[in-house]
Amino acid sequence: MARAESNEFKNGTLAPDFSLINTVDDHLLPLNDAKGKKGTVIMFICNHCPFVLNVNDELVKMANEYQQKGINFIAISSNDVENYPQDSPELMKQLAKDVKYPFPYLYDETQEIAKKYDAACTPDFYVFDADLKSMYHGQLDSSRPGNGIPVTGNDLRNSLELLLERKSVLENQKPSVGCGIKWKL
Repeated sequence: MARAESNEFKNGTLAPDFSLINTVDDHLLPLNDAKGKKGTVIMFICNHCPFVLNVNDELVKMANEYQQKGINFIAISSNDVENYPQDSPELMKQLAKDVKYPFPYLYDETQEIAKKYDAACTPDFYVFDADLKSMYHGQLDSSRPGNGIPVTGNDLRNSLELLLERKSVLENQKPSVGCGIKWKL
């Protein structure tokens, strides 16, 4: 597993638009239809990454909690499925069902959306306000596979609480760490 850190994504940046296939229901889902009333979390994840597998339960828990508060979650997989077939849309659909993702799991076949977001790793988290302006880009928390730190979602939770309280962005945003996105050659 090749470790990578998320790239910088400047606060205040408007979320790049997209319309991708939701592997959960096989329908095209535009960003404007999926965004939350108060905010939106966009996360780049994949099926096989141990860093994502480490946090899956917390992602489900957080999404169930915050979607009730008007913050929607959107997951996107941009990995090259030719060389990483375990990340295929069919297996994305199965994983979403097995883990009970309460959010859409979108497939970025061309990798164009990952490039627009300058996504670098899985997981990679972005938080946008009601107007789709970026206010957080970083880690879920300090837990990593095998480091003994429990998964709490503290960093992402703190940014969502600030968003709900209409306060400024979280200071000291730490980059996410995970497997590098599997780019097509």
